[in-house]
Amino acid sequence: MTHFESEIQSLKDRLLAMASRAESAVTNSVKALVERDDDLARSVKENDDEIDLLEKEVDEQAIRLLAKAPLATQLRLIVSATKIARDLERVGDEATTISRRSIELSQEPQLKPYVDLPRMAQMALEMLRDALDAFVTKDTQKARSVIPRDKDVDALNKQLYRELASFMIEKPTTITRCLNLMAISKALERIADHAKNVAEDVVYLYEARDIRHSEASGK
Repeated sequence: MTHFESEIQSLKDRLLAMASRAESAVTNSVKALVERDDDLARSVKENDDEIDLLEKEVDEQAIRLLAKAPLATQLRLIVSATKIARDLERVGDEATTISRRSIELSQEPQLKPYVDLPRMAQMALEMLRDALDAFVTKDTQKARSVIPRDKDVDALNKQLYRELASFMIEKPTTITRCLNLMAISKALERIADHAKNVAEDVVYLYEARDIRHSEASGK
């Protein structure tokens, strides 16, 4: 392996380390919500700095690699890595949002059993895992299969919004709790959006085709 190849591998490793932390952040933020665990929620917020730092490292390493006039395939990898890192950083931000709202929700009685939100989280995380697995295995078919699943998460988000809006109309004392739950639902919907973005980047990386905003992307 040449020095350049080892640097490319190091870039991939950093990206996957970032993915692992982002995934854990989402898992822990939803667990903190369900279990009303404020300490766990605070730890998610604190660990977000690690994800931010890894994104900076990916960007810095990408700039160094770009200066070495890489081949077209290597260039696509470097560009894709920075785009995927940006989406992973935003996943970490959404996990922080969920944690912050969870702490606020734990100050009041639970409004309803949490069924839809953990389900949305599971769906979004499965999308993210599959997109990253497609990145590692160079499986563009798997990446493409992730993209339409975003609509299922969107549908759950809209359903929950309607339910919570009814709660607020019928019982105004629930408004604060409903707004916090809406914010968490929106954060999970955005995590699915970021997973979809990663999947589209994987297709671009290995097929040299930009399928964003096209029928192939499911939009």
